[in-house]
Amino acid sequence: MTPSEHVPAPAALHSARLLIAGDIMLDRYWFGEVSRISPEAPVPVVRVQRREERLGGAANVARNASALGAQTGLMGVVGEDEAGAAVERMLKETGTASYLNHDTAISTIIKLRVIGRQQQLLRIDFEEAPSDIVLRDKLSKFNALLPEYDIVVLSDYAKGALVNVAAMIKAARSLGKKVLVDPKGDDFSPYAGASLLTPNRAELQHIVGSWKTEEQLTVKAQNLRAELALEALLVTRSEEGMTLYTAGGVRHFPAMAREVYDVSGAGDTVIATLASMLGAKVPLEDAVEIANRAGGIVVGKLGTATVTREELFGF
Repeated sequence: MTPSEHVPAPAALHSARLLIAGDIMLDRYWFGEVSRISPEAPVPVVRVQRREERLGGAANVARNASALGAQTGLMGVVGEDEAGAAVERMLKETGTASYLNHDTAISTIIKLRVIGRQQQLLRIDFEEAPSDIVLRDKLSKFNALLPEYDIVVLSDYAKGALVNVAAMIKAARSLGKKVLVDPKGDDFSPYAGASLLTPNRAELQHIVGSWKTEEQLTVKAQNLRAELALEALLVTRSEEGMTLYTAGGVRHFPAMAREVYDVSGAGDTVIATLASMLGAKVPLEDAVEIANRAGGIVVGKLGTATVTREELFGF
């Protein structure tokens, strides 16, 4: 298979219509110099010199899809606060259609990372679960938006935005939409009926138990795929690459990272790329190959980052 056989034209990517829903986060990075230890406790003192904000969680999935040129809409919940306004502003800058609910009862989820000497020294999380009233409104809005999109991506970080995930999958599938899920937690049954799940190695092991051989992994993965009535199960395996399980068999994709700098957000890039390619009518195995390449590129960057069409295809 030559690259020209599966590389979508720019126009095809622009025709991909993705509706993304899930847990919305604001990633904050504080960069500074570390030159001494605190006299108050045995911890480094970081003198902050630069600050950055980036979209995180489901918003990072949307950011990655928009960077590839897909028409992207994002649903989720943020607070009625400064961080929520920052998320809205950055979504507008990426060209993502924002369908966010602003919940006055909570604060926007924030992950604050302190970086010194190019190493993460500390992460501080601020998070609260959305209120029931907002979640009910979000489900109604999701059902209303479905006809406008072809591919649905559900990005679950177990922060409360996808408590209605089973109903969302059922509604999307009833309209013939492909549904891709980045799962979380110790129970995958709410994801039953989705088109494709993308658990990482640790998440899969938590569900099906450990394995010692590839044969054992294949049996466990295929049993889970059949049990959940999935079209496909894509297991991301870090330095081991990723493996696609379908009714037609198994295909392994070796890792393509030249240098691993930061794996945070890599799963977001993989599912965003995969959804964008499927939206551009690229066959599943070819789409996974491209997503694998995107994952290999993004782990060479600091923090939640994106991959461009130029980096993937050279155009």
